[in-house]
Amino acid sequence: MKKTTGNGYLQGAAVLGAAAIVSKLLGTLQKIPLQNLAGEEAFGIYNVVYPLYTFILTLAVAGLPLTVSAFVSEARALGKPGETRRVLRTATATLVSTGLLFFLLLYGGADAIASLFGVPKTAAAIRSVSWALLVAPVMAALRGYFQGFGEMVPTAVSQVAEQLIRVAVMLGLLLYFLHLGYGPEKIAAGATFGSTAGALAGLLVMLGYWRREQRLRAYLPEEAGAADMPYPVQTEPAGAFVRRFLRAAIPVCLGSMALPILTLVDSATLPRLLAADGLAESARLHAVGLYNHAQPLVQLVALIATSMTAALVPAIAEARAAGSRELLARRTELSVRCAWLIGFAAAFGLAAAAKPINIMMFTSPEGTRTMAILAFTAAFSTLQIVSGSVLIGLGEAKRPALHLFAAAVLKLVLNALLVPFFGIAGAAAAAVAAYALAALWNLAALTRLTGVRFPAAAYLWRPLAAALAMTAAVLAIRIGFLGALAVARAPRRHPHSRLAVARAPRR
Repeated sequence: MKKTTGNGYLQGAAVLGAAAIVSKLLGTLQKIPLQNLAGEEAFGIYNVVYPLYTFILTLAVAGLPLTVSAFVSEARALGKPGETRRVLRTATATLVSTGLLFFLLLYGGADAIASLFGVPKTAAAIRSVSWALLVAPVMAALRGYFQGFGEMVPTAVSQVAEQLIRVAVMLGLLLYFLHLGYGPEKIAAGATFGSTAGALAGLLVMLGYWRREQRLRAYLPEEAGAADMPYPVQTEPAGAFVRRFLRAAIPVCLGSMALPILTLVDSATLPRLLAADGLAESARLHAVGLYNHAQPLVQLVALIATSMTAALVPAIAEARAAGSRELLARRTELSVRCAWLIGFAAAFGLAAAAKPINIMMFTSPEGTRTMAILAFTAAFSTLQIVSGSVLIGLGEAKRPALHLFAAAVLKLVLNALLVPFFGIAGAAAAAVAAYALAALWNLAALTRLTGVRFPAAAYLWRPLAAALAMTAAVLAIRIGFLGALAVARAPRRHPHSRLAVARAPRR
C-alpha cells in the first residue's frame, strides 16, 4: 500500500466526510417513501426497530475499526508489516464473535424484545435486521485495516454502496410486498432487511479492495521480505496483545454508544407509555410513526454540522498543538456560533412551516404539533455535534459522550413524566430538553477549557429577534398564499348566469 502524507490524511478525511454526508442523506430521505407507501403503522414499526439495530451494531462493532486503524498505523511506523495482519486477524475474530453473539440475541430473542417494548408486531422486523450483524463486523474490520494505511477511499466507497443498496432493496421489497398485499409487519421487516443487503454490499466492496491489495502487496517495497515471514516473531504474547487491543477499543465503543442510547430511549419507552392510555398496538405504532415525521428534516440540518466536523476536529487539534490560546479560542467561538445560528434559524423555520411540510412530505397534517416541537431539536443537536467535535479536538473525547448519556437519562425521565399526559408531543418536548442539556453542558466544558464566553446577547436575544421576524414572514407568506389560493379556487359566476339573474335585485 502507498504511504500517506499529511496532505493525504486531510484529503482522506474530506473523502470520508463527503461519503458520510451522501450516506446519511440517502438514509434520511428513504424514510419518506416508506411512510407514504406503507403507512404510519409500518413506519412506526421501522422507527421502533431501527434504533435498536443501531444500538446493537454500535455495541458489537463501534470502537474496533478505529482501534484497528491505530494499531495498523503503529505497526507500520515500527517497520512491522506482518504485524498489520495480526491486528486484522485479531479484530476479525473479535468482531465475528461479537456479531454472532448479538445476532443470536436479536434473532432468538426477537419475541421477548418486542414484548419488552410493548409492540409484539416488531418481532419480524427485529429478526430481519439481525442478519446484518453476521456481515457488518467483517466489513468494519477491513475498513479499519485500510484506514490504518491512510486509504480512506475503500471505506468511503463501501459506505456509499452500503446505503445505495440498502435503500434500493428497501424500496424494492416495499413495492413488492405492497403488490402482494402484505400487512405492516412484513412490510416493515422488508424495509429493515435493507440493512442486511446494504451491509453485504459494503462487505463485497471491501473484499474487492482487499483482493486488489493482495495482488499489489508483493510489489511494494515496504512488504519486501514479508512474503516468506507473514507473521514475524512477536515480543508480545498473543493473550497480552488481545487484552491491549480490547483495552483500547472498549472506551471508544462506550463513547460511541451515547447517541444510539439517546435514540433508543423512545423505542424502548414510547410504545409502552402510550399503552397506558389504552391505545391498541396498531394505534401505538401509528403514533410512533407520526412522532418520527420530523426526524428526516432534523437529520438534514444535522448533516450540515456533521460536514463541519471533518475539518473542525483537526483545526482545533492544530491550534491546541501550536499552543496558541488566542487561535484556539477564536476557532472555538466561530465554530459554535456558526452551528448555533444555522440550527437556530432552521428550527424556527421548520416549526413555522411544519403543517405544509408535513402535508407535502407525509400527505397528512397529523402530528403537526409534535413535528413543530421536534423541529427545535435541530438547534440543540447541531450545537451538540459541533461543540462535541471541538471537545474531541481538545482531547476531551469522553466529555461529550458522558453528556449524551446524561441526556439519555433525562429523556427517559421526561418521557415517563410527559407522555402519559401529552402523548407524543410530550416525548417531543423531552427530546428538545435532552439535546439542550447535552449541548449546554458541552458549552460549559468549553468555557472551562478555553475561556471562551457565549454571551446571551449574541447567542440568544439577537438570534431570537431575527428568528421571530423570519417566522412572522413565513407565516404571513403562508397565510397570504392560502388566501390567494382560496380566491383562485372559488367558483366564478357569469353576470348573465341563471344564478346571477335569480339573485339580481328586482326593480
